[in-house]
Amino acid sequence: MSQPSSAVDRLLVDESGRRPRADARRNLERLVEAARIAVAEVGVGVSAHAIAHRAGVGVGTFYRRIPSLQVLLEAVLEEILDEIANVADQALEDPDPWRGFCVFAAAYVRLRAESCGVSEALGGACGDALAQRLADLRGRIQRLVERAQAVGAMRTDIVWQNVPFLLAAAATGEHTLGLQASDQQWERNLHIILDGLRPIHPSTLPGAAPA
Repeated sequence: MSQPSSAVDRLLVDESGRRPRADARRNLERLVEAARIAVAEVGVGVSAHAIAHRAGVGVGTFYRRIPSLQVLLEAVLEEILDEIANVADQALEDPDPWRGFCVFAAAYVRLRAESCGVSEALGGACGDALAQRLADLRGRIQRLVERAQAVGAMRTDIVWQNVPFLLAAAATGEHTLGLQASDQQWERNLHIILDGLRPIHPSTLPGAAPA
């Protein structure tokens, strides 16, 4: 996979071909960084004012540098999805299909667990804006699953479409039924799911059980 352009580069595209001023790029870089953090913490419902405040600029600067909040959020989410797609491509090149799948699964679930906005986007909250990237990611997951099944490392009595739901289920909240999740809860969940996908003996679970 070719190296994707960053969110900053996408937002700096100018049909005139002119190079942006250094201060304009710095402000945009701050806004993109702030948007990534805000999307992770708040989700895709974050406001332009909140992002501008986090970036240390005024909302006027925000709209001078960016056409709209939607454009910024889409660029940030595209960048993040490109990053996870790159992880999938590296996993597909691993000579051990099961190891490659596990590396991707851990990166994918970590991202869902740590970013509220990415989890929403993967669930379809952004409508058609990310449809092509989500389709590409589905294709990669299908290939990862089928590679592992082909060498006998994964159960063959399930279809690949089950796997995205299983990985999404690993990224749980911090509380349920009065129980407190451990610091490594998503990792424990993922190990249990991976063991359920394997036709062999289970692995040792990381971290502590919920309290």
